[in-house]
This record gives sequence, C-alpha cells and structure tokens, in this order.
Amino acid sequence: MEVRSATRRSAWFVSGLLVISVVQPLTVGPAAAEPTSEVSAPTFSTAVAFDTSRPVSEMARAGSGAVMPGAVGERGSAVPDSGFRGDGAVQSRAGTADDLSAPIRNFEGASNLDNPFKVSPPDPNGDVGPNHYVEMVNLTFSIYTKTGRVLTPPTPLGELWAGFEVEDCTDLSGDPIVLHDQLADRWILTQFSTRGPEYFNCVALSTTADPTGTYYRYAFSTGRKFPDYPKYGVWPDAYYISTREFGRFRFSGVGAYAVDRARMLAGDPNAGMVMFNVAPRDKPWLPGDGLLPSDLDGNNLPPGGSPNFFVGTQDDEGPYGAPFDAINIWQFHVKWRPTLEASFFRSAQLPTREFDSSFPCGEDGRSCIEQPVVAQKIDILSYRQRPTWRAAYRNFGSHQSIVTNQSVQARPGEAGVRWYEIRRPLLQPVLYQQGTYAPDDGVNRWMGSVAMDKFGNMAAGYSVSNGDRVFPGIRYTGRLASDPRGQLPQAEQVLIDGSGSQRGSPRWGDYTSMNVDPTDDCTFWYVNEYYERTLGQVLWQTRIGSFRFQGCRG
Repeated sequence: MEVRSATRRSAWFVSGLLVISVVQPLTVGPAAAEPTSEVSAPTFSTAVAFDTSRPVSEMARAGSGAVMPGAVGERGSAVPDSGFRGDGAVQSRAGTADDLSAPIRNFEGASNLDNPFKVSPPDPNGDVGPNHYVEMVNLTFSIYTKTGRVLTPPTPLGELWAGFEVEDCTDLSGDPIVLHDQLADRWILTQFSTRGPEYFNCVALSTTADPTGTYYRYAFSTGRKFPDYPKYGVWPDAYYISTREFGRFRFSGVGAYAVDRARMLAGDPNAGMVMFNVAPRDKPWLPGDGLLPSDLDGNNLPPGGSPNFFVGTQDDEGPYGAPFDAINIWQFHVKWRPTLEASFFRSAQLPTREFDSSFPCGEDGRSCIEQPVVAQKIDILSYRQRPTWRAAYRNFGSHQSIVTNQSVQARPGEAGVRWYEIRRPLLQPVLYQQGTYAPDDGVNRWMGSVAMDKFGNMAAGYSVSNGDRVFPGIRYTGRLASDPRGQLPQAEQVLIDGSGSQRGSPRWGDYTSMNVDPTDDCTFWYVNEYYERTLGQVLWQTRIGSFRFQGCRG
C-alpha cells in the first residue's frame, strides 16, 4: 500500500493572496438584511496533513484501540420551557392519500452493541450511491449493498484514520457525517476531533466510486476552537461545513468553512480552506445555535457562480432574544483560482408563522419525550435554535428550492415536525410553504429530516413515541408537489415500530438523514434510531429503509 503524506504545517495564517470580495448584501425577502458586524474577516489555510488510507475492506472490525477522549454529542446547556403560545402552521390531521409507498427496502443498521463504548446519542446518518448505502453513527461506520447485505461490518471511526499523521483523527470522537458527492460519484466520511488544544475537521474522500476502497485523508485545523456539531454540504465549487464553536468550553459562535473540492478530488495535499466566524454578540439570534449549509440533490447544478446557502432559524421564545420567528439565509461565496476570494453574509430574513422551539423538559433540560414502561424521558433537541439535518437544495430549472425542518412544540407538551420550503434563495428568497406535522393523536413526532425528489415531491422521516402505547420508532410521510401548500397529506407509513424504551440516558438523535437515490432521483432512503427491547443499558438500534412516490420513476 502506497501512503503519501504531507508535512504537517502550521494551520492558521491570513494569506497575503487573500482578497475579500466586496459584496453588499441584497435587500430581499419580506425583511431586508443589513450587514452584520459579527462576521469575522476570512481566514485562509491549507490542510495540515494528508495521505491515502488502506482499503476500508481491509480495516479490522476490532479497530486500532483508539480511545474516546471526550463526551460524544454537542456542548451547550439546554433551554427552559418559556410557555406555549401556539403553532401557526400545525397540521392536526394525518394524511390519507396513498401515493407514498410502504418500505421497499427495510434492513437493520448499526447498533450500540457494535460500539467499543456504549454511547448516546447515536447521531444516525447515511447516504446512498449507485450501488451502496453508507451509514455512520457514534462511533462506527458500515457499508451495505442497496439490498441490505453487509459489505463492511461496523468499523470504529478512528480506524478510518489509523496511522494518520494527525493522531487526533484516529480517536473515537464522533459527530460523523457521510455524504455521497453524486457529481463525482465519490464518498465523504467525516468526524471532528476532541483532544485539543488544537482541533480538526477530519475528512476522508474516497479515491474512487467504491466506498470499500481507499480514501484521501485530510485534517483541516480549526485552531483552538472546538468545531462542535459539524454539518457538511456538497456544492460544485467546494464542500461547505458549519460548526458550533467553543473556546475553552465557552460558546464562541458559528463557524462557516469551505474546503477546495476540486483539489480534494484530485488528491492534492495542499487543498485549501476558508473560514468565517459569526460571533453571538449584538444579535445572537441571527446565527442562533447553528446554521446548515445547503447540500445539492439531483444533477441540475446551481446557476453558474451561485454561492452556497446557509440556513438558520430564530424563535422569539428562544434563548437569544429574537424579536420574531424567522428563517435567516446566509450566502457563502468562494473563488479559489486564480486569486482566492471569499465572503459570507446574511442576505435575507424570512418571517415564519408562529412556532415554539421550547419544550417542557425535566431539570436536566433533556428529559422531554415520554416513553412507555419507563420513567426515563428522551431528548427533543427543539430548544437548539436551528434547523436539523439536512438543508436539501434542488435546481428545478423553473425555480430553486431548499427544504429543511426542525422539532417544535406543536401543542402543549406534544412535539411536531416544522418543515419549510424556501424558493429563489439567490435573488428574491421567499418562504414558499411551511407546516408543522403533528396529527392530534397523542403521539410525539420529532427529530426529522426532509428531502425532495426530482419532481418536487417531498418526504419527511422522524421519530415517534408517547408515554402510553407508542415505543420509540420510525415513521415517514410526505406530499406531492401538486398537494395544497403547507400540508403533508400522504398516509403515514411505518419504517419500524419500536417495542422497547431507552433507559440510562435522555440523549436522542442528535440528527437523522433523508436522502435521495441518484440512480433514479426518486427513491428516498432514511435512517433513524429505535428500540426493540427495554434493557438496563443504552442499547439503541438503527434502521435503514427506502420508499418512493408511486408515480416517480427513473
């Protein structure tokens, strides 16, 4: 096996070649956006380490003996309930339409039994390619055929970076994200580092279309800021990353990063990175607890030169003093060659209908959602002022759309999924539709993820539970593009019913993943966690399934 390694370099410097493009924010949307002094000047760096891994198919299941130096899961305190003022977009009736299929594929994913450490939450996410499904959780990754056959069993995350120059990446640190770059047919597997005092985004990019093969391995330094809760987006000009940053365990703002996609695909050890920080000062509700970069679905590229769009939400009942409920849109422009240019600014603010991200939870701030049999409640994470994974972008030709979602309190003490579709994000953004899916049946629905197929039909997957008869399980629903706005009228489908409850920890999520199959641009794939048995330990399982709308064909 040939291993190429770059000499480790000092991570941070402001390049003399850096040109900060002078771009004035546009006056767009229902509310005008003004410049935000909280955004730092850009910082440019290159990868501090690079090499090529051995094939994943050769990686031992037992792993390299790496240790988990820090707690898995995001930092920061929970938010107390501030009372309930109603939901302005709640859908109280379940749909009955039969256009959305039952599960086509439905197979078991990784579980906490596969872990060298028993951890919570699992952070279940995955993505689908032409021939494979790749899943990442805390603290392993697995590769399957699309029929569910295991090609590589759950492998410790650190094993992907075994022998890497930056030893921090070899730890079992977590917060993983996997993406399939459908434009290049390559795979991106990531985790953060937790050792400190210098921190890294550890990014592995497959050298071919085969996820069981070798990977280019990169470490990008975030300096002394811990890059909590990293989220990634595929875009033609870069891979974009958002983080929640901490300095000495104190929240220091939202990080926005771009890494040079073209150089990384070519295996260039000097791939560059641009970083901005949005500090929570004068208007902390603008970045809130995090932003999501847009992640490209389908093969229609964004218009030439289009920036990546970062999306965040603000709640006037949240912890940051927002004056009203809204979605904030940020634009990240980067030009790598011949001279680096970069800018990051808030371009629009779109008021939403009333939503409530606070929730009545226990004293720990995380014991929120009831389960049958046990007194232990589990986390809703709605109090984090942000949308949840992903911000799925599509260019339909006639218009561009971004869809995303967040957990909310739909009625007193009951969780629902608030979802959004934003159109025309570049020049005249508009909140085209929104809704809170919360049928009035006593069942909590939360920890969702949404995406659209090539015809604009949308699917939403989520967790379900209540304190009576519904054990933590996984369901999904959706809407045709022709359905009335703000409604998910498809009959709710079950990916798997839970038959056990979680003991030992309130942590749930922190995110799930809805993705679209690139082979037909119709079939949705969803992964989430559930419980089969009520035991004395945190023994979550994950389930992976696919489905599609009946009229959608490749």
